[in-house]
Amino acid sequence: MKEYATYIFDLDGTLLDTLNDLAASTNYALRTHGMPEHPVEDVRRFVGNGVKKLMERAVPGGLANPLFEAAYATFRRHYMEHSLDTTQPYPGVTDVLEELDRRGKNIAVVSNKFYAATQELCRHFFGDVVEVAIGERENIRKKPAPDTVLEALRQLGADKEGAVYIGDSDVDLVTARNCEIPCISVLWGFRDRDFLVEHGATTFIGRMDELL
Repeated sequence: MKEYATYIFDLDGTLLDTLNDLAASTNYALRTHGMPEHPVEDVRRFVGNGVKKLMERAVPGGLANPLFEAAYATFRRHYMEHSLDTTQPYPGVTDVLEELDRRGKNIAVVSNKFYAATQELCRHFFGDVVEVAIGERENIRKKPAPDTVLEALRQLGADKEGAVYIGDSDVDLVTARNCEIPCISVLWGFRDRDFLVEHGATTFIGRMDELL
């Protein structure tokens, strides 16, 4: 695998297996507001565009449902309290990030998860190894717009040349394309290989240590 100067990672489905905690908070919010719950595999299909889009897909009628904002607020409160219940790094993630850091590589996380949760999870699991962690913010367009990745590069003091984006979804593929940087798709995340190929993926890894 080619070495890069800068590695920018998606979070959910790429570095962290967050699915069960996301599903638990989704169903808690739905249950609280009298809505039908979803099996975990449905929630897997809902994730990838931020938690508001997750809830829009989970709530009957989406944004048009008069209880949507209340359910979304309940989800956010519950998830901030329970985001560490079962979430863990995927196998090899911590070791590889530490090795990239040892080699002097720039490391960032760019997620469509809301900002506070992105920051908390990165601090908890990766400490100072992840230099920059950017989540969804009101004043900057989220992925697949290039803005959050370009902001990460700015904070790192790094150029697009020598940078790579690593993710598990079609959103990540489009984000990398919009940033004009290569994308590596992981095969352990929330989307399978056939889905990724259908959406234009050409470079894959099946284990985190293949980045090395």
